[in-house]
Amino acid sequence: MVMAGEGMKGISLLRRENVFRGKIVRSFHLDEVMLPNGAKVRLECIDHPGAAAVVPYLKPDRIVLLSQFRPVVGKALWEIPAGTLKRGERPRTCALRELAEETGFKARKLKPVSSIFTTPGFTNEVIHIFKATGLSQVGARPDADEILETAVFSTVEIRRMVARGMITDSKTISGLALCGLFQKGFR
Repeated sequence: MVMAGEGMKGISLLRRENVFRGKIVRSFHLDEVMLPNGAKVRLECIDHPGAAAVVPYLKPDRIVLLSQFRPVVGKALWEIPAGTLKRGERPRTCALRELAEETGFKARKLKPVSSIFTTPGFTNEVIHIFKATGLSQVGARPDADEILETAVFSTVEIRRMVARGMITDSKTISGLALCGLFQKGFR
């Protein structure tokens, strides 16, 4: 996990004003910084604990996706299972937990694929992406605030869904791409 202030080589923090602390957003703060070119700028920053996401392969050509209602955008999105890291939790543990809670599957194999910054213009959130195989049913246990529907799609169907704008979630598209789903194009 990249923490606020890490990776800011050549950047000098001049002033920080903490505005908000929350459950998912550890803090929202306004920073005044000096950039390496000497410019002073004001940044709106969200400090996030990080997350893990899983591309669950039921078979080599079948992937489990979730239709999850997202109140902030006012609609359901097709997504891969994902969740926020709990304090001190390892990304692998989070990925396995979220896979079981949201889809009802456990994985015999969980392979780390990559880690991505979601929106580095204003947050340090990193999502650790995994590929899950050898799935077996354990029963879903979604959180009370999650409105989910699980479905299995062929890789061909998923490529078409992305091409048609039916899958627009960035972590999902990134995870699918990192697992090689788009090597044959989108159709």
